Amino acid sequence: MKKNSFGISRLGATIAACSLALMMFATPASSSDVKELHFLIPGGAGGGWDGTARGVGKALLDSKLVEQASFENMSGGGGGKALNHLISTKERQEHTLLVNSTPIIIRSLTGVFPQSFRDLTPIASVIADYAAFVVPKNSKYTSFDQVIADFKKDPKSVKVAGGSVKGSMDHLVPAMVIQAAGGDPLKLKYIPYDAGGKAMAGLLSGDTQVLSTGFGEALGLAKQGEVRILAVTSAERLSQAPEVPTVKELGMDVTFANWRGFFGIPGLSDEKAEAYRALLKEMYTTEDWEKIRQQRGWQNLYQPGDEFYAFLEEQEKAIGSMMKQLGFLQ
Repeated sequence: MKKNSFGISRLGATIAACSLALMMFATPASSSDVKELHFLIPGGAGGGWDGTARGVGKALLDSKLVEQASFENMSGGGGGKALNHLISTKERQEHTLLVNSTPIIIRSLTGVFPQSFRDLTPIASVIADYAAFVVPKNSKYTSFDQVIADFKKDPKSVKVAGGSVKGSMDHLVPAMVIQAAGGDPLKLKYIPYDAGGKAMAGLLSGDTQVLSTGFGEALGLAKQGEVRILAVTSAERLSQAPEVPTVKELGMDVTFANWRGFFGIPGLSDEKAEAYRALLKEMYTTEDWEKIRQQRGWQNLYQPGDEFYAFLEEQEKAIGSMMKQLGFLQ
């Protein structure tokens, strides 16, 4: 039988084309696929979100991992204005990353805005600022165990200051720790202040006995010799303060990180999302990032994609449970 050379050649070409297509499909996203980035910041200049976005942007630019980076501050609605803007203009926001942190969980639960992290594409968490419990340098407390013991004897004797309202992280974290220690979180005397500086003033004046704050802020104050850090909520001791125990090693099974990370538009393609994740992962290997991270007291917390999503669900569950116990949620 006469062979159909045209058919064989065509079949071979088809197989080759399919093989090439499969190879292209199997090629993982590369950080080099990202040339430009626009950072949407849901708060004003100088805040934690602003510092994170600009710090990441600077590291990416200085290390030449991206060619262009722009920044847009959009305050309002507890972060809801920027979130809504990203969703409503998603058709032209493929190159935009929204920076956010634990408040997206709290404010979604309390209805400050109707959306949640599920309405976006979680890219990755990037850094963590663990909680810290701080006392004045001349405090009678030399260990966190002593604080817990006094609380169990007389909850009113231990007033805990925080730089934000009741129901915020500064309130929820000590409540979770007290519960893990076998105490009643409803008896916690939390004293809210308008900002971290005012909360610190309340601590140093003796109006409160303990300050609940972020480790980064606590570390700066400790270096100045004004306070002592009794415990942190990381899983392991932190390199910047190796002498400070974790609450977990003290017998309270609590870890808590105020993560900061990035989200893309809803429906962002898998290829683009993976390229962003690869870019952020590569950033960790640069000296430019390490310099910025050390300067600001940040801890690396890289959780990409599905891992980030699962982490957010767990945090939502833990925070929601404590907020219900404290009466902030029905």
